[in-house]
Amino acid sequence: MFKVYGNQGRVFWRSSVFVLMSLAVGNLFCAQCAHAFDIKSGVSKESGPFDLFKFGFNAQKSGKTEDAVEAYRYAAEKGHTGSRWALANMYADGDGVVKNDYEAFKIYSEIANQGVEPGSEDTVYFVNALISLANYYHEGIAGSPVKTDLAQARQLYFQAASTFGFPEAQFELAKMLLAGEGGKRNVQQAKKWLNLARKNGHAGAMALFGDVIFEEGQAARGLAFLTAALDKCAPKDCTWIEDLQERAFSLAEEKDRRVAVALVPQVQNSPDADP
Repeated sequence: MFKVYGNQGRVFWRSSVFVLMSLAVGNLFCAQCAHAFDIKSGVSKESGPFDLFKFGFNAQKSGKTEDAVEAYRYAAEKGHTGSRWALANMYADGDGVVKNDYEAFKIYSEIANQGVEPGSEDTVYFVNALISLANYYHEGIAGSPVKTDLAQARQLYFQAASTFGFPEAQFELAKMLLAGEGGKRNVQQAKKWLNLARKNGHAGAMALFGDVIFEEGQAARGLAFLTAALDKCAPKDCTWIEDLQERAFSLAEEKDRRVAVALVPQVQNSPDADP
């Protein structure tokens, strides 16, 4: 039986991008991040978009979410894509503003509609906007014009997975292919995308790939992938991965368990090599 998992972890990838933003911005603005959004900070609504973005980023990081929202809004009005994306995330998460998924959807749509130049520094924001829109189309937004549209969700995941190679999109696309959501069910295509995502370090994709091949009769390999994924999983994924791993372990024969244990180091240390 192939299981499809819900959206409990779909917002987690945004925190990964937030970490990347931390590395990019670093301490460029740390001298100002202790101050409110006033004259003492050296930043005002007339400041340049990147200065406003840096201020908003550091304000958000230090928990001053109202200042972050204000700075991001001014920077977004000046056309700064990263600020638009950050502001959309705050609406999606209810961080510093009242949670409003439809408002987030509209901002993500603006980012997606403006497109991105190949190699642009805005690529990460563009692709994550595509994934956010796909998530919304997958679930719909209650009380808004955005209804569930699985075909559109699948297409957006496909664009982010194929054109930009984002592991999270590859994983979500594979789940839709396994479930036959938004189009025909295609296990072979799902395995292809899961394999690509797990080679790019996606623990959830590694686990689901292991579960699929375990069900196909490759007990030792499947259990090896599941066990390796359990050692690499993010907290949001560990529960469902553990459930799959324990189920496979209980169903596997003893000889397959022993082989799986021997294969785990190979899976963990050489993700590009198929055991």
